[in-house]
Amino acid sequence: MANTLRSNTATPLEPGARLGMLGAGQLGRMFALAAARLGYHVHVFSPRVDSPTGQVSHRETVANYADVEAIAKFAQSVDVVTLEFENIPTAAIEVVEKYARVRPSRSVLHITQNRLREKQFLTKIGVPCAPFAEVNSLADLQAAIQAIGVPAVLKTADSGYDGKGQITIQSADEAEAAWQFVGEQPAVLEGWIHYQQELSVIVARSTTGEIDTCGPIANDHENHILDVSRFPAKELASVADSTQAMGRAIAEQLDLIGVCCVEMFLTRDGQLIVNEIAPRPHNSGHLTIEACVTSQFEQQVRAICGLPLGSMEPHTPAALVNLLGDLWEKGEPDWLEMLAVPRGYLHLYGKTEAKPGRKMGHFRVLGDDAAHVAMEARWRLIP
Repeated sequence: MANTLRSNTATPLEPGARLGMLGAGQLGRMFALAAARLGYHVHVFSPRVDSPTGQVSHRETVANYADVEAIAKFAQSVDVVTLEFENIPTAAIEVVEKYARVRPSRSVLHITQNRLREKQFLTKIGVPCAPFAEVNSLADLQAAIQAIGVPAVLKTADSGYDGKGQITIQSADEAEAAWQFVGEQPAVLEGWIHYQQELSVIVARSTTGEIDTCGPIANDHENHILDVSRFPAKELASVADSTQAMGRAIAEQLDLIGVCCVEMFLTRDGQLIVNEIAPRPHNSGHLTIEACVTSQFEQQVRAICGLPLGSMEPHTPAALVNLLGDLWEKGEPDWLEMLAVPRGYLHLYGKTEAKPGRKMGHFRVLGDDAAHVAMEARWRLIP
């Protein structure tokens, strides 16, 4: 039980400590690489065999999240536990909490796992978000459409990412089909936002309350999946202070320990609207690995261990392009073409099967101007 006492104190966890990771995708993989560089041992827990995180971790437990005994043994083997994604079952978190601190906490997950609770939280703390209404039936949806208007977006309250679990409603007579599309389950109807740019800000907050931010990062999506990120983005310079202040406020009100991403819209009339909060590192923040003094993954390690945070100040403009499974449709991509870029960086996630829309890796290019290197990076991926 020594690990329990250690993780429950304010004493920083120094290099050599054991860091637990629930979830084993690419975010956990990059966390484990950052932790190893600082001298930490990562123990990952996941139902997946040969996972992206497990491939690079010190220790791996493969078991179901409902396996209470396996979860308990895992929690007792580490000094602190963090999360690879926000939809870890609550029951698993409750078991872990008996033996080790979980950062971010279950209260943070309670808010961010559910779109309705998240929007109610944002409204309560005075952060602008899209007009919304709770939907628990077809009648609720029809009433919400009348109140909010169309176009609007119906989203399942729980789960859903990269556009999954949501549908755009263009007219009131589409209500029944939309309700069936989301599985007739609790949902949220959001008013349509006319925006000029999607953006994000990465926020790290330590056990001491120290905060560091990175952003705004300009993001462009294709089919609801992040395609290209650019940072610093000259066109967002005028809202840099506002986005960072908003990110800080959200992290403080959540009492976050770790890293989160706040996704926003910059509307056509210059207003900032928060879309959602991801209580973990984010796809758009991957460019911090080469572009910034401290990456979002190193910040996650520092934050949950109670170490001083580094700086996420950029030392060079960068652009990131996601490598989706679609690129494999005609065979293996031309890695030599990408690796021939003098200031290009290829990151592959160790996933064994390429599927359309699945994030298999990313390609990042550094240069003197983020918009220019974004075009360079995108051009390299055209089949």
